[in-house]
Amino acid sequence: MSRWLMVKKAAPAPRREDSLSRDRIVDVAIELLDAEGESGLTFRALAGRLATGPGAIYWHVANKGELLTATCDAIVGRTMTIAVAGESPETDIRALALGLFDAIDAHPWVGSALTRAPGQLPAVRILEGLGQALCALDVPAERQWPTMSALLSYILGVAGQNAANAHVGRTLGTDRLAFLSSVAATWSELDEEAFPFVRSMAGPLREHDDRADFLAGIDLILGGVRGQATG
Repeated sequence: MSRWLMVKKAAPAPRREDSLSRDRIVDVAIELLDAEGESGLTFRALAGRLATGPGAIYWHVANKGELLTATCDAIVGRTMTIAVAGESPETDIRALALGLFDAIDAHPWVGSALTRAPGQLPAVRILEGLGQALCALDVPAERQWPTMSALLSYILGVAGQNAANAHVGRTLGTDRLAFLSSVAATWSELDEEAFPFVRSMAGPLREHDDRADFLAGIDLILGGVRGQATG
C-alpha cells in the first residue's frame, strides 16, 4: 500500500459558519458599532469577532448598508416591544419617544442609520407605533401625517442632538456637568442688553435634565394634538 494512503488525514478544524446566523451577525455588529462607531464596522472586523470569513457573512447580509439597517431595526424592534404598554395613547407616545431617546443615547449610530433608511423597516415600526396612537387620539385624517412628521422630527432631532453633545463631551475629554458649566459661564458673561434671555438661561442650562426636557417637548406636542382632536 502506498505510504500516502497510510497517513491518517487530519480532521478539519471546526468552522464557525456552521452556527452562524443573521441574528448572531447583527448582535455582534451592534457590539462593534457601540465600541468603534460606524467607521469601525467593516466586514473584515466583523469576521474577526465572529471567527469566520467575510464570505460567510455575505451569505447572510449583502452589504454594509443592509447590515446597518438590520442592526438599527434590531434596536428599534426591542425598543418598541419594551415601550408600548397600551395604557393610553398619550402614555404609549411618551414611552415610545423616551425609549427611542434612550436607545439613541446608548447607541448613537442609530439616529444616522434611521435617517439613511427612510421607508424601511426600522422607520416603518416607529411610524406604525406612533400612528396607531394618533388614531386612538382621534386626530383628524388630514392632520395625521403632519402631526406624525412633527413628532418624528422632534424625537429624532432632539435624541440625535443629545447623542452628538455626548460625543463632543467625550472628544473634549470632559463630562456633561463640566461642559454645561463652561457654556453657562460663557452665557452669563454675555452683554445684558443684547442677550437678556440667554443670560437668564445660564443657570437652568447648568442644572437641566435632558430626559425631562425631552419629555416636556413631547407633552407640548401632545397638547397640540389634543387640541386639534377636539377642535
